[in-house]
Amino acid sequence: MAVEEPDNYDAVNSMNAFAANELRPQGHQVTVVVGDKPVKHHFEGLVAALKDADLLILFSRRRFLPKEQMETVRAHLNAGKPLLGIRTANHAFIPRPKDTVDAGLTIWPEFTHDVLGGENTGYETKGLPYTVSVIDGIKTPLLEGVNTANIRGYQSLYKVLPLAADATPILIGTAGAGASTPPQPVAWTRSYGANKARVFYTSLGAPEDMRIADVRRLLANAVKWTLEK
Repeated sequence: MAVEEPDNYDAVNSMNAFAANELRPQGHQVTVVVGDKPVKHHFEGLVAALKDADLLILFSRRRFLPKEQMETVRAHLNAGKPLLGIRTANHAFIPRPKDTVDAGLTIWPEFTHDVLGGENTGYETKGLPYTVSVIDGIKTPLLEGVNTANIRGYQSLYKVLPLAADATPILIGTAGAGASTPPQPVAWTRSYGANKARVFYTSLGAPEDMRIADVRRLLANAVKWTLEK
C-alpha cells in the first residue's frame, strides 16, 4: 500500500522500484496498490490483493479507509500475517485535528502504538542528515550484508519513543548540530496480536534514503525475516 502525494516521500516510485529490482528477482510476486484510486482514501484492488497476500508493506500517510478495506488490513494482521512499515506508516491511519473523516471511512489511530509498537510525536528538522548506527549488542539477520556506515537519514528524524516493551530496536538515529531531539530508534521489530504477526518498521524511506543500496538491502532482509515461519 502506497500513496503518491508530495508529503509521502515519492513512495509509489520507491515501492515500484523496490519491487522490480529487489523483490521480483528473488521470486516474490508483488502487487503495489496505489491509494486515492478511484477517489481519495480508497485503495482500489486492496481487498483482492491482500486476501491471499503473505506480507503487507505499508508506506502511506493519513488515509482513512472504507470499512471493508480497513477490515481486510485488520484481518491480515489478526491472522498472524506480517507487516513491513516504512516511514509514514507510523501515521498511516491517524487524522489531524483539522481533518474531516467522511461518512463510510474508518480511522485507526491506535495502529501506531498497538501494531507498530512506537509513537508519532513529531520530527526533528535540524542536524541533517542524521547518522544511523547499530544498537549495541544487536545480532540479527536483518543486518546481513548491510554496511550501516553507509546509511544516513536525509530528511526529518521521526520522534517515535517510547517503544513498546516487546519491541527490539535495531538501528538508532542521531541528529547533528542544532537538533534538540535525543537519539531515536529508526528500525525495530516486534510481534502483534494473539497470532504473533511479525512486524518490522523503519522511519527511513525518503527518496535519498532509498537510493542507498544498504537501505534497500535492509528492507529486502526485512521482507525475508517477516516471511519466516
